Amino acid sequence: QVRLVESGGDLVQPGGSLRLSCAASGSIFSINDMGWYRQAPGKQRELVAVITSRGSTNYADSVKGRFTISRDNAKNTVYLQMNPLKPEDTAVYYCNADVQDRYYRRIYWGQGTQVTVSS
Repeated sequence: QVRLVESGGDLVQPGGSLRLSCAASGSIFSINDMGWYRQAPGKQRELVAVITSRGSTNYADSVKGRFTISRDNAKNTVYLQMNPLKPEDTAVYYCNADVQDRYYRRIYWGQGTQVTVSS
C-alpha cells in the first residue's frame, strides 16, 4: 500500500506565498508522474501542475508564471511553490502520484490541504 501526505496549506494574504509538500511512502518501486490538483467550493477538481520523473513540467494557464512544481525523487516528494497568490487560488489542494509497486501500477491521492487566500 502507498500513502501520500500533503502539508503546507494555510491562510495567506493576497500577494503572499506558500510551499506545499507531498511525501509518498509505502511499497514503492518507482514513481512516474506526480501532480497537484485543486478543488474550490462548488467547482470540479482541476489540474494545477504535473511533473514527470525526468522533471518535465506542465501547468494550468491560470497558474503559469506564478506556481512552480518540483520533486525530489530520492525522497519521493513533490512540491508546489505558489506566489504571488490570488483569492481565486483558494481551494483544497490534492497531490497525486502514478506509482509502480512490485506488481501493479496505480494512481494514488493524498487527503488534501486547505489553501485560503484572503485579506
